[in-house]
Formats: sequence, C-alpha cells, structure tokens
Amino acid sequence: MNANVQIRLSHLSRSFQEGEQRHVVLQDLSADFAAGETVALRGRSGSGKSTLLNLISGIDAPDSGRIEIAGLDITAMSERDRTLFRRVHIGFVYQAFNLVPTLTVADNIRLVLELNNVEEAYASLRIEELLAAVGLANRSASYPDVLSGGEQQRVAIARALAHRPRIVLADEPTGNLDDSTAADVLTLLDDLVREQGGTMIVATHSAKVAAFCDRVLELQNGQLLADSGHG
Repeated sequence: MNANVQIRLSHLSRSFQEGEQRHVVLQDLSADFAAGETVALRGRSGSGKSTLLNLISGIDAPDSGRIEIAGLDITAMSERDRTLFRRVHIGFVYQAFNLVPTLTVADNIRLVLELNNVEEAYASLRIEELLAAVGLANRSASYPDVLSGGEQQRVAIARALAHRPRIVLADEPTGNLDDSTAADVLTLLDDLVREQGGTMIVATHSAKVAAFCDRVLELQNGQLLADSGHG
C-alpha cells in the first residue's frame, strides 16, 4: 500500500435481503483515501452511504472484497478483533449524537478513554483540552438533555476524537442542526481532524458540507464516482 494511502477499498460488494428480493447496495466498489484528507460522500437516500461507513469502521462486513486501513486487512479479522481495532483507530460522529443521557458531558468523553485504558490523570487533561477546543469548557458537569443540538454535536465530536483516531467517519453530522450551527460544527470538526493528521469521510446530503472537503465522491448504483460538480 502506498505510504500516503490510509484506507484502501478493493472490489467491495454488499447486498441485503428484502423479502424475496436481494437488494444490491455496493457492487465491486474500489477507492483509496489518503492520510490527512477530508472526503465528502454524497448520494441519494438509500444509495449506501451509511452502509459504506459501517464497512470501513468494521461494524459490518462486506459480502466480498477487502478493506485495508494503514495496511491492515480488517476484512480478514474476526468480529471481536474488528471491534478492538475500531475502538483504537476509528472515531464515529453520528447525526443523532448518540450521547449517553445518564452521563455528564465529561463522562461521555471519558467512556471512550476508559475503553482505551487511558490513565485517569491523562484522561482528565484530555477531556479538559477537548472541551476547551469545542467551546464547552464550562459544561463538563452538564447532562446532554440541557444542551442545545449544536452543543450536543460538539460533545459528540469531542468524544469521537478523544482517543486521537487515525480515521474519523461522520454520518450526516450536521443533519439535525440549523445552517449557522452546522457551519460552526463542521469547521470545528474539520480543524480538529486536520490538527491530528487524520483522514475524515463525511456522508452528507449537503452541498455546504461537501464544500468543506478536499474531495467529493458520489455513490451511484453501488459505485463511487468523482463528483464533477464539485470545485
């Protein structure tokens, strides 16, 4: 694998059974993603954007094909090994935030660090650093239900980046936010990912979100195509 290639997808196929029919989502899809780049993944609803992110993260496995991350073939791993790999190397930002409502802002982030066996003293410093970076230094003891949507998404970003993952996957990360808040959140996410030299793939319907990215790919008929309308 080229030293600059962080993610390599080779001949991926994925389909689902729907009643008596087989629905093909991805078909012989291949693509490379470089270290340090941000890529927008566009396509109509049902085109397979979330499916592709779930494959790259190891949450799901393809019917056929290979996924290599930093030279490691995650499709050859057991489900348990993929889970452990994801815990260390991948950060996921969801549209629905997915914060634990019974935990404070700080403890939502601490959860990820505990899963990675980070020492408490360093974890506390990292949480403090992240909350300052996302503009929520004074909300560490708050619970998610008292935060605005934009604030919850900022916590979700801090949590996704807490363990300094090499890959950040974001599934419609601004879908529940107004335009102004979405722009702020996306700028923040982009800055923080670039700061730590990560690779980010953002599934989105939004042209504004796509405009933030280095490259735009369109998912059509199970294939990834360069978006000629971008840039």
